[in-house]
Amino acid sequence: MKFSKHAMNVGVRSFLLALPVVAAQIVVSQTALGPVLSGIAQVQAQDAEPKKEQETRRTPALRNKVYEKLAEAQTAAEAKDLVTAAKVLDGMLAGRRDNELNSYELANVYNLYAFIHYSKEDYTSALQSYENVIKQPDIPLAMEINTRFTVAQLYFVQERWADGIDALQKWFDMTDTPNATAYVLMAQGYYQLKDYDKALQNINIAIDDFDAKGKIPKEQWYNLARFLYAEKNMTNEAVATLQQLVTYYPKKQYWVQLSFMYSEMNEEALQLGAMETAYVQNMLEKDGEYRNIASLFLNADVPYKASLVLQEGLEQEIVQDNSKNWELLAGALRQAQEVDDAIPAMEKAASMSDDGDLYARLGNIYLDADQNENAIEAITKGLNRGGVKRADNARLVLGMAYFNTKQYAKARDAFRAAARDERSKKYADQWIAYMNSELARQKSLAAEG
Repeated sequence: MKFSKHAMNVGVRSFLLALPVVAAQIVVSQTALGPVLSGIAQVQAQDAEPKKEQETRRTPALRNKVYEKLAEAQTAAEAKDLVTAAKVLDGMLAGRRDNELNSYELANVYNLYAFIHYSKEDYTSALQSYENVIKQPDIPLAMEINTRFTVAQLYFVQERWADGIDALQKWFDMTDTPNATAYVLMAQGYYQLKDYDKALQNINIAIDDFDAKGKIPKEQWYNLARFLYAEKNMTNEAVATLQQLVTYYPKKQYWVQLSFMYSEMNEEALQLGAMETAYVQNMLEKDGEYRNIASLFLNADVPYKASLVLQEGLEQEIVQDNSKNWELLAGALRQAQEVDDAIPAMEKAASMSDDGDLYARLGNIYLDADQNENAIEAITKGLNRGGVKRADNARLVLGMAYFNTKQYAKARDAFRAAARDERSKKYADQWIAYMNSELARQKSLAAEG
């Protein structure tokens, strides 16, 4: 019994092409959002360093009276007293004369404003404050680099993907050491704009960076790459990515997806192997998954394993208790030459069916088990009920059962009825000829006796 790939993989491709979770996971770096005063001492942008060819800036000094005001505002902000913190900063800017605060001092004021706005989830105002930080001349390069990275992240939080990409590109232009996180962020932006080529290029840089350092790339990174490869119909690459996922993050969904991709490549043995791995690790938990692997075992001519899977599923109430599944189990057992076990399974399937076809098939199994009377009863019941797909075959089997029980007249009637269908005429005629020959032989023996 063969099962189509389409039937076995319903819904899997849509699952494979589902939006990767990584696209929604944009978290603003806390480096730039941290306390201002510690930021003055050491400002970092995702471990980035300024490009060597950039000129060293002469940054204005931070005066003590300004430092004290900033410290007062920061203390209030850290105590969650954002109103007081904002009032202190407002006072520093209110009615000030030109050049009363130098560019570095202003940058730190706006940086703390940004922290306050972000804490209130006012991302638009936080973004404007960070833009004001960048506008100040002669601030430390590290501070500008750090702030530009945060600006890019905030654009992404607001789903302003193109603006975020532009901001992040400016950050890339200023640093010699962009890390994997930055490339992931860029990949996410291009993914949202459906520029899958650039998204794939950037996420692979991040993955390769971790690989080169002997670190395991994050699960979400592989997921984004897997999605992009599938979208671009790059099957081999999608399979290789899924192989990495099952190596480092062995979850059911990846084994199922990998099995599907192998089926797309006509690698039936690998397809079965992936699903069987999920099964032996007790990952399968749905009716369709059990029926899927049972069908794969049947296609691979391993019916006994198919029967074990189905029996387990039915016993644990994972596989639905319906006629179709009992029929599948009966077929697997019969193919495995477990006829005695196939009979009760098919009896159950037939009893749950609305037509007579399964009773006719049950008659076949009874005949295999030399239960001729039961075969006659089941096939007769099926034919009377109607809906038998191959009534000619059923009548052939009925004729054999009658013959075996020496009910020759009824056997002849059954064979003649089967012969009315051209598909069975040859075999029915052969049985009638054989029966005539056997009856003649028996008559001859009786005369001699």
